[in-house]
Amino acid sequence: MLPDIPPHIPALRRYALVLTRDADRAEDLVQEALSRAIAGARSWRPGGSLLTWLLAIQHNTFISGWRRERTERDALSQIAQAGMGDAGSPAAQATAVELGQVMEVLMTLPDGQREILVLAAVEGLSYREIADIHDVPVGTVMSRLSRAREALRAALNARPPARGRAALRVVEKKEG
Repeated sequence: MLPDIPPHIPALRRYALVLTRDADRAEDLVQEALSRAIAGARSWRPGGSLLTWLLAIQHNTFISGWRRERTERDALSQIAQAGMGDAGSPAAQATAVELGQVMEVLMTLPDGQREILVLAAVEGLSYREIADIHDVPVGTVMSRLSRAREALRAALNARPPARGRAALRVVEKKEG
């Protein structure tokens, strides 16, 4: 018998949104993955991580059949809306602009790097859990995560700062 699945649904939704880049398709992916999990409940190993097992099923479901149809612009709009403040109020304008810039750069990363970066940085999964989800060695996860972080950092540093915010600069301390 499976443990309690509902607490893991928000993580499944976030990961599905990263995979599909579309809120409607993400919801469909979550539903399909949950259906497959329930149908394959006999493959669940008690004592293992239920979240890792569910995310692996979802990832495999996506790889098996889900394809992107929406433009990147539509996806960025959907993700930016999902990133608003917890109380449902919009984030401050500068923060919203920065979030949009980060999401824009994130979506340009290769799929493997983007997916692993989100699982590590947003979902807080271990390298081992991510490796299990993607069915790759831990070293591959570490390499992709390192490349994703560096590409994100380089792309963001190459952009002008958001309006109303000064660019970072080195200030020397005067002796005196």
